[in-house]
Amino acid sequence: MRLSKTELKQLMAKKLHKAGLTQEHADMVADVLAYSDARGLHSHGAMRVEYYAERINKGGTNCNPTFKFEETGPCTGVFDGDNAAGHVVAKLAMDEAITMAKKNGAAIIGIKRLGHSGDLSYYVRKAAEAGLIGISMCQSDPMVVPYGGSERYYGTNPIGFGIPGKNGDHIVFDMGTTVGVWGRILHARSKNTPIPEGWAVDVDGNETTDPHKVNALLAIAGAKGYGLGMVIDILSGILVGRPHGKHVSSMYHDLTKGRELGQLHIVFDPARFGAFEDFTQGIADTIREINEMKPADGFDQVMVPGQSSAKRAAAYERDGIEIVDDIYEYLISDTIHFNRYDNKSPFAG
Repeated sequence: MRLSKTELKQLMAKKLHKAGLTQEHADMVADVLAYSDARGLHSHGAMRVEYYAERINKGGTNCNPTFKFEETGPCTGVFDGDNAAGHVVAKLAMDEAITMAKKNGAAIIGIKRLGHSGDLSYYVRKAAEAGLIGISMCQSDPMVVPYGGSERYYGTNPIGFGIPGKNGDHIVFDMGTTVGVWGRILHARSKNTPIPEGWAVDVDGNETTDPHKVNALLAIAGAKGYGLGMVIDILSGILVGRPHGKHVSSMYHDLTKGRELGQLHIVFDPARFGAFEDFTQGIADTIREINEMKPADGFDQVMVPGQSSAKRAAAYERDGIEIVDDIYEYLISDTIHFNRYDNKSPFAG
């Protein structure tokens, strides 16, 4: 099924509102999800709606939160999300970070007590669109075997960067600290397709390509990815007084309770280091030089982060966004959720 981005966003917002979110918050969450689907990151798009709807409907997402933002210094602050929808909290906290960075040159905003916030590129792109450099990182479910270990401890712990360029040609980079991210394994499950080798291990610790047998994920580059995931957990969790490591709440455990997650936004003004035009020209030159580079066999062009997703977004804008039939049928149905996620394994889906 192919839908326009507007049609998809409306269907998702309607379902989330029916589950219990205010219309304003439902629209905000749907905007992030539609952004992900429009860039081909379906693991963070419409396929997540039923899970969010079940958690909202069961009380694990606060539908009437009291947000608190405390400026702890000229360039620092803490945003308490009161366990509201993570997408809403992360967006509002980024708005505060952008305002602070424009005024004082930089902002480091610790975010506490929020739910899953989805695609980090959405938030750092907002910083780039404001002419600022944005960095965001967050903790997630314990799904990753530490280097040399045999038990899950850290999450996929993603980090994203948004760097402003000329005429909207920003560099936007978002990655998890595992070889493959859990959302993409969920997507493979939904389509019953295998995952690549080296992404995950089964219950016995052996590598598997069957998305239904995944019991733990593997960190990128061995010890390096493990170390990066640890630092992200410290800066987005321990720094803001949130549970850390294996103590981070599972996405699927007890959907009646808030997840109490942590996140960190870092935003700063490149114009405080030199002429903004010189900076953006350097970004433009970088993009041009890389694009003009001779590609390796099997590639049509060498691209910078964010370019391939921008091309997909343009194609989807023209042809519509392809949504799995089962997900579309759920979105147009009267059912809020099918009670499939509560108290399931952290590798449910």
